[in-house]
Amino acid sequence: MPQLRLLGPVELAAPAWTAEIGPPQRRAVLAALAVDAGRPVAPDVVIRRVWGPDSPEGARRSVYAHVARLRRLCEGTAGDGMRVTRRSGGYILEADRDRIDVHRFRRLVGDARGAGLPDGVRARLLGEALGLWRGEPLSGLDGPWVVQTREAWRRERMEATLAWARLQTLDDPAVAIGPLSALLDEHPLTEPLAEALMRTLYAAGRGAEALECYAAVRRRLSEELGTEPGPALRAAHQAVLGPSGPPMRARATPQRVVPAQLPVAVRGFTGRAEELARLDAFLTSASSAPVVISAVSGTAGVGKTSLAVHWGHRVRKSFPDGQLYVNLRGFDPGGSSRDPAEALRGFLDALEVSPARIPVGLDAQAALYRSLLADRRMLVVLDNARDADQVRPLLPGAPGCLVLVTSRNRLTSLAAVEGAHMFAIDVLSPVEAESLLADRLGGSRTATDPAAVAEITARCAGLPLALAVVSARAADRPDLPLAVLAGELRDKNSRLDALDGGDHATRVRAVFSWSYQALSPAAARLFRLLGLHPGPDISAAAATSLAGEPPARTRLLLAELTAAHLLAEPVPGRYSFHDLLRAYAAELARTEDDEDGRRQAAYRILDHCLHTALRAQRLLGPPADRVVPAPVRPGVLPEEPADRDAAMAWFTADHSVLSAAVHQAARDGFDTHVWQLAAALSTYHQRAVLWSEWAAAHTVVLAAAERLGDRAAQACALRNLANAQSSLGRQADARACLDRAMRLYRELGDPAGEAHTHLALGRVSTRQDRRAEALTHSRRAVDLFAVAGERGWQGMALNNVGWDHTLLGRHRQAVGLGRRALALLEGTGHLSGEAHTWDTLGYAHHHLGEYAQAAACYERAARLFHELGDRYFEADILAHLGDTLHAARDTGSTRDAWTRSLALFEELGHPDAAALRDRLQHHLGKDPAVTALPDRD
Repeated sequence: MPQLRLLGPVELAAPAWTAEIGPPQRRAVLAALAVDAGRPVAPDVVIRRVWGPDSPEGARRSVYAHVARLRRLCEGTAGDGMRVTRRSGGYILEADRDRIDVHRFRRLVGDARGAGLPDGVRARLLGEALGLWRGEPLSGLDGPWVVQTREAWRRERMEATLAWARLQTLDDPAVAIGPLSALLDEHPLTEPLAEALMRTLYAAGRGAEALECYAAVRRRLSEELGTEPGPALRAAHQAVLGPSGPPMRARATPQRVVPAQLPVAVRGFTGRAEELARLDAFLTSASSAPVVISAVSGTAGVGKTSLAVHWGHRVRKSFPDGQLYVNLRGFDPGGSSRDPAEALRGFLDALEVSPARIPVGLDAQAALYRSLLADRRMLVVLDNARDADQVRPLLPGAPGCLVLVTSRNRLTSLAAVEGAHMFAIDVLSPVEAESLLADRLGGSRTATDPAAVAEITARCAGLPLALAVVSARAADRPDLPLAVLAGELRDKNSRLDALDGGDHATRVRAVFSWSYQALSPAAARLFRLLGLHPGPDISAAAATSLAGEPPARTRLLLAELTAAHLLAEPVPGRYSFHDLLRAYAAELARTEDDEDGRRQAAYRILDHCLHTALRAQRLLGPPADRVVPAPVRPGVLPEEPADRDAAMAWFTADHSVLSAAVHQAARDGFDTHVWQLAAALSTYHQRAVLWSEWAAAHTVVLAAAERLGDRAAQACALRNLANAQSSLGRQADARACLDRAMRLYRELGDPAGEAHTHLALGRVSTRQDRRAEALTHSRRAVDLFAVAGERGWQGMALNNVGWDHTLLGRHRQAVGLGRRALALLEGTGHLSGEAHTWDTLGYAHHHLGEYAQAAACYERAARLFHELGDRYFEADILAHLGDTLHAARDTGSTRDAWTRSLALFEELGHPDAAALRDRLQHHLGKDPAVTALPDRD
């Protein structure tokens, strides 16, 4: 089940994924609700927590928008287990508090304080509580409330750590030394921490270190505060000294070797704040569990080794017994990964075990290795592992050690068997990537051409290896303009050539190849085919059609690719890879697959998109365009959305892919797929207010239809292009397209096509304030739909006649026409037509002064548009419902309707939000008799 984590970066995460919450303000809103999970938080309280006492104008609107997005995020990732609701007292995050780390932390600490518990149980509960910390709480957020909350939680953590350390000191004091030392480094003037560390060191037989700790704290107190240690710390000092002065020297023993095998830290390491915080959180766990394994995975060149080595150097003081490191060469270009026995022998040599003491056989050597680490606190870095079997013999078995594993593969079995903590690292963000270039090249050089820097980071896809190669080339040529380098990366067919550092380790294509060559032949084929997919991501179902394989087989291949980090699964069931891997896969497809194989794969994915889109479109309502596709090719398994909601969800998830498919199909000569797929997208484009995409798609479609010489396709393209242009306010362009479409439909003898064109001309005429002309077009559409036998569309056209009447002031006639339209629409599945008709009725009743009837009609229309997922018209209807309620002097309901409308308009980024915001701010409280509904198109 997903967990909400605040004790570190704010995250909503499950074992296999982490949701993208959004910008810092939205994460702050989520945190503001989470701290009071299960209880209502008033909007004013949320605003104070997020923005402080001096909140900006528009903060309340921002809260509405952020809450709306958080509600959808929880619905899409956590289901019923976590949701955001609105009650009279404010917003509520409904969730099991044990799924929110700060509440779970407090519950565990409270349980540990229960009466009658054995010390071992208390220590285990406290250790589990402390293990929830992943770094600085609410990391990345700021503001007075965040600072105050963060400090309060830090105090709770400190108290829990001290309680846990006191219990550990009674049993195994050495276990508590590392966490106390790390915490004292964070809070160097906190005397209770210093006292606890001194007593723990003394109990572990390390009295000299306890005295050094006292001296260091005393010096800091004197230098920074001008004070001496307090009574408790002085008492601990006296206890270490004993009644007779300084402690007796222990009998001399051989010096224990402290290996320090970490490679040189990477120069210019940048970013990775969240990843470093997650690794820091493991420091506490390492002292309470037998061994903590952190398996860091990621694609080739993403910087796994750099992260591990950088963090190892940063925390080496927490591991006083040393650091072991080995490169297991799991993806060596020569195919010779390091044998675990060879790695073990290197560790035993580092621990200065004489050759005569090293037993024969891997199992015996591993047992000796574990024995040597049994009473030590060491960091073990196992870099570039191929699989879990290569790692297991190198794992310690006793408390105090932490193992950090890096691999291009997800070592899932380490989590299942050894309880490893798994996380993958992604490419750098644009800010981190630009910071890396600035560090390598100097800020003055990158500042001279920020546009080139931004393009370089984008073309390198945030991949640290690619950025390192480019920065090395730039550093070698200080006179070379960065714009020239950016130009070399611009051509996707030669981009990988520009990312060649001169050897296998710095040649991006070669580094990718090491992972590719480890794939099974079937997975390698799917990887190549994915390079042909229009992107930006692909569903498992679409990948099945692309590969032409059975679904179960395709799922196994996708799992192999994601395990190798040649493919990512950012959300369950959807897969993507970064641009450089896409370029590499496409390059392989061009060189290893023949033209016919690539062409057939392109046909299969276009068939999948087209046939699924047509099925989904029919669920949204009767489409205006008649599309009869060719049968699907062998191996294609189109998806079957179950209902209208599933269809809308499919379009929402795949619309970027579908839009890209239209444009790619046009480039590759699949012109029939171009016009049919764009037509299948039209209903969604309209309802989702993607009017610019709608227009762009049908501009491409028109050219494709003209290449085909298909007049029906041309007419369809012209009409859809006109509808999009009209929605965008370009009425003259729309009318010109519709005139051309009308001529084509008449030549074709297509009365339904003519009727749809008359409907569109009616809307354009209304928007141009040519209302009598609009009525003529609507009446003609009614007659033509009757000829075509399109009863539902005839009802829609009759509603338009009613709308034209009410705009001409004939409101009573409009009511009668609307009732007749509803009768025609009944049973046709044309819910959009019904919704528009109820809107017409509401408008007419309002102007007749029949406010109760108008409100009832608007409410019914709003429900239907909500059911259809048509957010623009839902927002529009709610705005006019508010106008009617305002005229009826129902101020409370007016505010509610306008507020709901405003939230939708702002979510859509629609300009109508400004006018509605003005109404909310200024019209409430004025005489409702002077507030009339504004004209609508």
